[in-house]
Amino acid sequence: MAKKVIEVPEELEEVWESMVENLTSLERTLGRLGGGKSVDYAEVEREVSEEADKTDRAAHRAILQSLDIDVPTVVIGGVRYNRVGRCEGQYHTLAGSVSIERSLYRRAGTRGGQAEAKVVDAVSLRAGVLGDGWLPRTARVMAHEVQKGTSREAEATAREYGRLPYSRSSFERVAHLAGALAVAEHQDIEDALIDAYEVPDEARSVSVSLDRVSVPMEEPRPRPAGRPRKGAPKRPVARNFRMAYCATVTLHDENGEALHTIRYGAMPEGDVLGMRERLVADVATLGSKQPHLKIQLLCDGAPEMWNLLEQGFTSDRFGEDIHRLVDLHHLVEKLAPAARIFDDVTTEATLPRWKLALLQRQSAAKDILGELIASGLDEGVGDNHPVHAAITYLQTHAENADHMNYARARRLGLPLGSGNVEATCKSLFAMRLKRCGSRWKTDTGEHIVQLRALALSDRWGPAIHLVLRPLRMAVRAA
Repeated sequence: MAKKVIEVPEELEEVWESMVENLTSLERTLGRLGGGKSVDYAEVEREVSEEADKTDRAAHRAILQSLDIDVPTVVIGGVRYNRVGRCEGQYHTLAGSVSIERSLYRRAGTRGGQAEAKVVDAVSLRAGVLGDGWLPRTARVMAHEVQKGTSREAEATAREYGRLPYSRSSFERVAHLAGALAVAEHQDIEDALIDAYEVPDEARSVSVSLDRVSVPMEEPRPRPAGRPRKGAPKRPVARNFRMAYCATVTLHDENGEALHTIRYGAMPEGDVLGMRERLVADVATLGSKQPHLKIQLLCDGAPEMWNLLEQGFTSDRFGEDIHRLVDLHHLVEKLAPAARIFDDVTTEATLPRWKLALLQRQSAAKDILGELIASGLDEGVGDNHPVHAAITYLQTHAENADHMNYARARRLGLPLGSGNVEATCKSLFAMRLKRCGSRWKTDTGEHIVQLRALALSDRWGPAIHLVLRPLRMAVRAA
């Protein structure tokens, strides 16, 4: 058996002892697995992971202890703080919680009970701890799990991984702490993200889309008059569906195929105008990086969406060369029921003919409108009268021929459908916020939406770094 002799610094003695225990455990495991018998290797993996976690925690304990500063007075951000005592504090790592002793400080000239007299410690400030002892990497992973699914699912996932041994309430708390920071600083964060964004060389156009999606909201409900019945809730609430907003900025290649999509969201009571201004700023930055990018506004037929976009994407800001297009698939959905009535009368496949015309002729939308009007099949109003619905839809948008000029869009290599924003409505809101029985408040919902939009836009790493970076502060002895 080989003998190794090493010198271990006193402050790392606990880490060395943990490593020795780890090697001893490994030796025992090797000793009992001989003889050719079958092995429950899942149990072996669990044991190895648990021993590694012990070493992990010992290492964190030593490092965190080294961050402590124990002097009468320190300077933090140019302000003097006086030591008020020492006590144990817990810090939470991926492998579990560790406890160390550290000094506590209070701002000079203040007393307990004042807002500016909050007690701080050098370890938390220097390490950039989130909330009550959550280390940055731990907080990042926990927030990422909660933006994907519920805190109960996050806890179950962590248990399967054998990491993050924390309760669902801890997952919930950490995610909302990170989300609150992301919401508060989202303008600066997104400015930094878009400034650092590298536009793909093959990008030829950028499309901007807006859409709405319903979200279950928790709203106060008036208590009934008279004496409340036994067991009645003190603060009754109602679960009502309200319309939230989704937006996308998508880069496309010369064939109109999507290269990358940046996603945005706003809760029903959120800052929709602020989100629109974010779209404008991001597209302007992308255009400054590649001036040849064609800009296209691409939405369904809802006037509200078009009004919101066009109030931001003005000719004063972007010039006259902004392309506008109503989503082709929404138009086809309107035309399909009317085409079935035409088929009953003419016994020909009307819808394929109309779709081919839309893709090949610039005047196709107006031609189809004229055909619908001339058919004499426009009787009545409402959903049971699809010809009238199709005529109304075309009349609303065909006044400006460019809004339905799909042949020109194809020639320019622009996309024809708003599938990116439609998919974002599902992935950003429906899959996460519209679970059975779920209901949301505006603030907490905004936390999850902001984090999830960053993750779905492939910006999670740099974004969460910017979110947590301001928590780190230098602490120096006075």
